[in-house]
Amino acid sequence: MRWFGPNDPVSLMDIRQAGCSGVVTALHQIPVGDLWTVDEITKRKQLIEADNGRYSPLQWAVVESLPVHEDIKKGRPTRAGYIETYQQSIRNLAACGIRTVCYNFMPVLDWSRTKLDYEMPDGSRALRFVWEDFALFDLYILKRPGAEADYEPEIIESSRQKLAKMTAEQVAELTNTVLLGLPGSEEAFSLDTFQGLLDEYRQIGDQALRENLYYFIQQVAPVAQEVGVNLCIHPDDPPRPLLGLPRVVSTEADLAQLMNACDITANGITFCTGSLGIRPDNDLPGMIRRFGNRIHFIHLRTTKREADPRNFHEADHLAGDVDMYAVVKEIVLEQKRRGKEGVGETAIPMRPDHGHQMLDDLHKKTYPGYSAIGRLRGLAELRGLEMGIERSLETIN
Repeated sequence: MRWFGPNDPVSLMDIRQAGCSGVVTALHQIPVGDLWTVDEITKRKQLIEADNGRYSPLQWAVVESLPVHEDIKKGRPTRAGYIETYQQSIRNLAACGIRTVCYNFMPVLDWSRTKLDYEMPDGSRALRFVWEDFALFDLYILKRPGAEADYEPEIIESSRQKLAKMTAEQVAELTNTVLLGLPGSEEAFSLDTFQGLLDEYRQIGDQALRENLYYFIQQVAPVAQEVGVNLCIHPDDPPRPLLGLPRVVSTEADLAQLMNACDITANGITFCTGSLGIRPDNDLPGMIRRFGNRIHFIHLRTTKREADPRNFHEADHLAGDVDMYAVVKEIVLEQKRRGKEGVGETAIPMRPDHGHQMLDDLHKKTYPGYSAIGRLRGLAELRGLEMGIERSLETIN
């Protein structure tokens, strides 16, 4: 499970009791672009392993994430120094025995939602994205220059009418939700400074961002390969352009281009079924078959598209639009293939992603999407599904 460090309301003992042996975490206290030293990595590793002599052992299995500095994404001359620091952080992680590093290349915001406590039919709460609400923020709260070009006239008008009926508290809630953008953070971007961050991308279109990503991976993946680390990029969330910003890791074609840009094993994928599954044109089981040896980390969750397919919410792990049976079956088959061929990790690190806030967690302060009980429910369901698939394959064989 993902753990956000000592301030996370979900404790390491909670994760241990959920049946996990691997912890997914990062050094969130280190500013983006600064070096991850062996000393700081070791401190976090020791904290995770502190009770291993008494209880079921935990290990720091995956870094999520080692952030990419915005100057690298923008292709600025200063990127050279930040890339050198990134390379050294990878070497330091390898020296501490950590072999899987997740990262993303989304400009400015890591992820976007418009509601953090959408009530489900069973009374639990989920994350949700509504296109009309996002347009409302973009057009009438942020007032981004040229935003009208990104929305159809009906959405421009309906969002204007919706704003007229909203209270000041509702406007503030939507603003803070859109600007949150960093998992594990309780601090949103400032509206006053946010437009300035967007302005810095005005001259960076789709192709330029792709070229900057490919340059980055061509510099860091060979270093990772040399020291035995697998890098795995997280797809865009949601997988479509927002706020005038390009998104270049949203489709199978995007991933294929990236894999080809640096065709070595260390240049890999975080296969997030939730992000990729938002788009109906992404064939998830087929993508696992086609990218199998480059998948180094897996997020299992599912989203449900609504009447307007640009709207979605986080569904129960075995519901939604992702065919989780077909996805998990392909993962099991990929792991069996690796075992047979003796190549790669035969147990790909996986975490249940974005559980609903439910039961006692409804009355607790939790990171959005990362309450304990909802993820525990998802993990239990996924474990049962995996066992059923494993047993059925044994019978067939």
